[in-house]
Amino acid sequence: MFKQLARATRAFGTNNRVGVFGLGNMGLPMALNLQKNGYEVKGYDVSPAGLERAAAAGIKVSDCYKSTAQDVDYIVTALPVTAHVDETLHREGGIFEVANKGTYICDASTISPDASVRFGTKAKEVGMTFLDTPMSGGINGAKAGTLTFMVGGTEADKDAVTPLLKGMGKNIFHCGPSGTGGVAKLTNNLILGISMVATAEAMAIGEKLGADPKVLTNIWAVSTARCHSVDAYSPRPDVLPNVPSSNNYDGGFAVALIRKDLGLAMDAAKVANAEYGLTQNAFDYYAEIEKQGYAKKDFSIVYQYLMNHNDMAQSGIKKPE
Repeated sequence: MFKQLARATRAFGTNNRVGVFGLGNMGLPMALNLQKNGYEVKGYDVSPAGLERAAAAGIKVSDCYKSTAQDVDYIVTALPVTAHVDETLHREGGIFEVANKGTYICDASTISPDASVRFGTKAKEVGMTFLDTPMSGGINGAKAGTLTFMVGGTEADKDAVTPLLKGMGKNIFHCGPSGTGGVAKLTNNLILGISMVATAEAMAIGEKLGADPKVLTNIWAVSTARCHSVDAYSPRPDVLPNVPSSNNYDGGFAVALIRKDLGLAMDAAKVANAEYGLTQNAFDYYAEIEKQGYAKKDFSIVYQYLMNHNDMAQSGIKKPE
């Protein structure tokens, strides 16, 4: 009897099997934390280099969508843009075609809230559950397992995926119905993008007037200017260690992604007939930096753009290949 029970347990799993799509700067440490917290993880990335890094880090990787989506209890997607999520879900051999009925899909990407609603509707039609679960906390938060997840979906579905999200993060917020997790993330990134521009502009002005950047940062960190860009993500090199600005603006939140997120926020604002002047201003800065060839650099590079009179060539930082 006990042997039969053991065989049944192995056959049906223990609700801890996860397929991760997207093994980049965020997805790989998230997958590693899931594995560390007892989940059976397999992963996929369109980049062969990404697959190699994941395999070297100890993740079981696959070179196709189908094997990653099949026979898992949960799927986590951590992809750059809405179109990538759409393709991963809908393509031939994609998640909606091959995943088991009952699979929970947690999309940790930052995408259009309207798209999340559509994906949620389609998931129900094929017997699955799609939740928008975008995260905040950056690469350091992903590595430390302290991410914040914003969940759009029913309360019951949020409860069902909370143990999974706790395997990657610390704070789990139920934002409301499908799409509202994305709304929370876009408003968060709207503030992030604008505050980074403000911090960079203030730093450039202060430095050009002769102030010490580290002294300015110490003052702002205990004054009313305090924000994430001051406390933990200085745009000025050599003010804080272990941030992208002190690493040639590599390994962080890409200019192309913050520009994308600000664009999504403006699209949502238009639908809501809401004002978005400051968001537009920040968007324009990042769009121009991207145009000058620095799309893959961390978004804190806006400091160099402002410090060098909107000419990135004068910054001395090489364009990413």
